[in-house]
Amino acid sequence: MSLAHLLQDVLSLGVFFSVALLLAALGEMFNQRAGVFNLGCEGIMCMGAFLAFLPPYLVRTGPLAPWANLAGFALAMAAGVLLGLLFAVVTVTFRASQGIAGIGLQMLGWGVAGTLFRSHIGGVTGVEGVAAWRVPGLSRLPLLGPVLFNQNPLVYAAFLAVPASWYLLHRTPWGLRVRAVGTHPRAADSMGISVVRVRYQALALGGAMAGLGGAYLSLCQAKMFADDLVAGRGFIAVALVYFGRWSPWGIVGGALLFSLAQAFQLSLQVGGIKFPYEFAVMLPYALVIVVLALARRSRVVGPAALGKPYDRELRV
Repeated sequence: MSLAHLLQDVLSLGVFFSVALLLAALGEMFNQRAGVFNLGCEGIMCMGAFLAFLPPYLVRTGPLAPWANLAGFALAMAAGVLLGLLFAVVTVTFRASQGIAGIGLQMLGWGVAGTLFRSHIGGVTGVEGVAAWRVPGLSRLPLLGPVLFNQNPLVYAAFLAVPASWYLLHRTPWGLRVRAVGTHPRAADSMGISVVRVRYQALALGGAMAGLGGAYLSLCQAKMFADDLVAGRGFIAVALVYFGRWSPWGIVGGALLFSLAQAFQLSLQVGGIKFPYEFAVMLPYALVIVVLALARRSRVVGPAALGKPYDRELRV
């Protein structure tokens, strides 16, 4: 394999792999900006991946078959919203520990998806999924064409979600309310902003994006469902929010960095290049740990009320 082909494969796969992480991490960013960190992101992605897989698996032929993938995406996002609202009930209304509730949500999503998969489907079965879409003209550009303009439609949508998220967070009244309740909820409450309502809305949006990230894995990336399909990406998405310093631009950088490392180790193995297998698999995760450790030196601090339940009756 020539160096040029290796570079093109790594870049193309890196962009392709980054989408599930990017969607889930952007959703988690809204959660944390509102003062709630959701470790249950992994469970929501599991449920999203399984429910998105069901429509194209059940409806393979007939007039409804072309709409099966869209139904899968809608189902995954709806499940994400419901699980996000369930998490909001536990952590915002009942003020339970966000860390413990997040682990519970992760186990709930992973367990329910796995149980339904084994009881109703049984084994790994592929679906047609969503095909890549070539942008006319641009897909023929050398190097950049295959990397950026010969991707799945959801890839384009995910990267467009980065500036959209920044605009929503920094240029809209709703984004201002989210940042206010995540930084100083008591002051926001005194200004007439409902902390509970805003946190519910942020968790619903975060759940929808995590569900969509899971759907991407089963319908676009793997085109099948298995118990270990998500494989810890929900936890990595939470870490990417810290790495990106709660900014969509930092998050997309982190998602690309991890995914490029993942694509690099995969390309080494596929290309037959002699490289220790164990070290290659470990490389992306080790890179995330190193970068997170270095990111702690940044002067940017997180939302002041992150992880703290709000009770308007308490005087603190």
